[in-house]
Amino acid sequence: MDWETFKALPVAQVARLVRQAGPKVCVFPINGTRRWFLLEYPPGPDEDPIEAYLDMAGRCHLKLYQLLFDHGLDTLLTPVFGPDLVERGPDYMAAAARGLAMLATDPRFLEFYTASQVRVRFYGDYRRFFGATPHAHLPELFDQLTTATQTNDGHRLFVGVCAQDATETIAQLAIEYYRQTGQVPDKRILIERYYGEYVAPVDLFIGFDKFCAFDMPLVATGNEDLYFTVCPSLYLTEEQLRGILYDHLYSRGGGDPDYAAMGPEEWEQMRRFYRLNLGKTLGVGVRRGSAGVWYPLPQVEWPAEWPITGL
Repeated sequence: MDWETFKALPVAQVARLVRQAGPKVCVFPINGTRRWFLLEYPPGPDEDPIEAYLDMAGRCHLKLYQLLFDHGLDTLLTPVFGPDLVERGPDYMAAAARGLAMLATDPRFLEFYTASQVRVRFYGDYRRFFGATPHAHLPELFDQLTTATQTNDGHRLFVGVCAQDATETIAQLAIEYYRQTGQVPDKRILIERYYGEYVAPVDLFIGFDKFCAFDMPLVATGNEDLYFTVCPSLYLTEEQLRGILYDHLYSRGGGDPDYAAMGPEEWEQMRRFYRLNLGKTLGVGVRRGSAGVWYPLPQVEWPAEWPITGL
């Protein structure tokens, strides 16, 4: 199927094609939310900026979850918090804790989980991290939500909290399993213990900013397709998501190239493309402005004689 045809399909048909390729696990850390908010919804002088940020970001998180599920993605892993964020100060930490609590208590989120039959689980080392902080109540809220949604069978949402390094947690899970059974756990058992249920290997990762895939312990195999948006995650559009899905379904698959099938002209075209792009590297960027924001540099030069028929 060509891109123009795929782009014009109804949402339900796109979802059907995605599901026909098997249940899809997508990792989507929603990043760049502060700059998105300040650019699109700068708070007024009499407005509480934290309250406004949490409200608008929450609304847009739900829209993105719905967009991804509507397009046929079965399981979504979304890392939302890592200990490195503590370096932004206690005020940011307090706001982040409120945002995490919203996931488990805000009526809009709870209605979404019910209406879309979303089963929610939390993964990561958050119990140990929050235990000695003013936010020690969060794990209990997470447990309550997991229990409340455990029978939902439409989609799965795994929220990553302090999932940056699972080594010690996985080691402890293995020790506990051995004590209980006298057997060494296999990978599937460790995945079930870590995530609360089995999660298949990741199919695609949608990041933003610097090229970096993270916070998907045990389910990252190196075979996942990596995508990085130029704009912050909350700017993701339906057509942009369709472009990612089209590339995942039709462009990246198919196995290794059959070089024996290539004629002399195709080899020469390949040579021209690589010579045109010698010394260029995807993922290179520069810092600009007083805040030192990282921006990606344009790298690939497309040969003038090649028609652009893709995305």
